[in-house]
Amino acid sequence: MLLSLAGLPFIAACGSSSNVRLNLPPPVEKSTVGPGDVFVMEVVGEKELPREYMVASDGTVDLPYLHTVPVAGLEPQDIARLVRKLLMEKQILTDPSVVVQVKEYNSRRVAILGQVSKPGTFPYTPGLTLIQALSQAGGLTGIANLDRVNLTRRTGSGSRTVVIAISAIMEGRSADIPLQSGDRIFVHERMF
Repeated sequence: MLLSLAGLPFIAACGSSSNVRLNLPPPVEKSTVGPGDVFVMEVVGEKELPREYMVASDGTVDLPYLHTVPVAGLEPQDIARLVRKLLMEKQILTDPSVVVQVKEYNSRRVAILGQVSKPGTFPYTPGLTLIQALSQAGGLTGIANLDRVNLTRRTGSGSRTVVIAISAIMEGRSADIPLQSGDRIFVHERMF
């Protein structure tokens, strides 16, 4: 028996924020690229160059004329500045205009394990909440403990785990929890 959470995000949005009570750091939105991410790069006036690039597992990307360039951890505008600088240093172009936009953030994931229908890792999208993530994992199983869900978040000093009562969110007594890339969710089994 499955408990479907697909229609619950509107209920979970009710109530006051529970981040303070949970002592959970607020989510951090980053637009840095990582392995597996795909970006579109345009060097204005250079129509013959490829436009789409994927960041390799070692955090680099192979670019025409420049070969292997480390880009992991850089913002799109930082990649554009770096490529512009390298093109000028190697005297390939004198004053290039470079534009970079991320097409897919494949390096950003949320792990959902335990008593969900489809445990695994799922793509993180900005604004993703705990209830929405559980829905992506197919909802809770019939033996899920609605009062014992662990959320582990990386912080500047390591990581922090909090225990969340999903029942309070589903009943509108607590606000849904905004997630960040890298969060790990574990749904415990109910004790009979």
